[in-house]
Amino acid sequence: MSSQVPTYNICSLMGNDRCSSEFFISGLNEFVKNHRGLIFPHRHNFFQIVLFTHGGGHHVIDFQRFEIQAGQIYWMKPGQVHSWYFAPETDGYVLNFNEVFITSICHNPHFIYDFPMFNGIAAAEQLAPETFKNIRLHLEAIHAEYVQQGKEYKNDLIRAMLVQLLIRIARVVSKPAQEGLSANNHAWLRNFNKLIEEHYRKRRRPKDYADMMHITPNYLNSICNITTGKSAGELIRDRVLLEAKRLLAHRNLNIAEIGYYLDFKDNAYFCRFFKKYTNLTPEEFRKTNRAAPIDITA
Repeated sequence: MSSQVPTYNICSLMGNDRCSSEFFISGLNEFVKNHRGLIFPHRHNFFQIVLFTHGGGHHVIDFQRFEIQAGQIYWMKPGQVHSWYFAPETDGYVLNFNEVFITSICHNPHFIYDFPMFNGIAAAEQLAPETFKNIRLHLEAIHAEYVQQGKEYKNDLIRAMLVQLLIRIARVVSKPAQEGLSANNHAWLRNFNKLIEEHYRKRRRPKDYADMMHITPNYLNSICNITTGKSAGELIRDRVLLEAKRLLAHRNLNIAEIGYYLDFKDNAYFCRFFKKYTNLTPEEFRKTNRAAPIDITA
């Protein structure tokens, strides 16, 4: 099923004539001025980190709205739907990178998804003043290296600085059960999320996923509760609801077609499911969340 939401890659943002790497960093105000033609909402096929140094407005990531404040940082992984309204004075840093930019020098092919920012735990964080200062200075240093021309080992140094940045952010990300975030639990959660992404339309029972992972449903639930504060069933349900919301907001499909695509046995069952967990009927949600372009120059 094709999407009406455009997907941008790093080259489409920079221009193919300037796209010589899998990485990009810019001042946020400069980025907005240079990309007034962005269509909202949109998706990325890369990871994005944005730090706000000052300004106002709001941004929305998969129907979660965040009011912009100085010291806020947000992150997105590929595929998430994003839109924003920035006040004219809003500034900070925007950093984009593809997974291969990191994994090209990393033996762990799942390295990025081991960070809590990119496994679904959170999407934004208000930083404490000292943390904000340190991360801002770190982004300034990355940007200073990025704009240098002809520097030896430039990308290698940026990779090292980017890994440091991810670690700094990971250390302050809100976690429901910090003591449970072992490397082993991260691996199980990463595999579970990957399977959900592949099978959520057809498989809704935690037992189905536990069987694919060769563990018991109770153990799967324990891992999910420790690492996310939610049960395995809730994570599966949340993914189904997210896709339903995306289709309602961004596709010209009728509600019965959306229910059929998501493998509900009939339209009434889909409507009951949706209202039970959102307190809105699908039609009510569509009326209040129908996508419209956002004027970033206002």
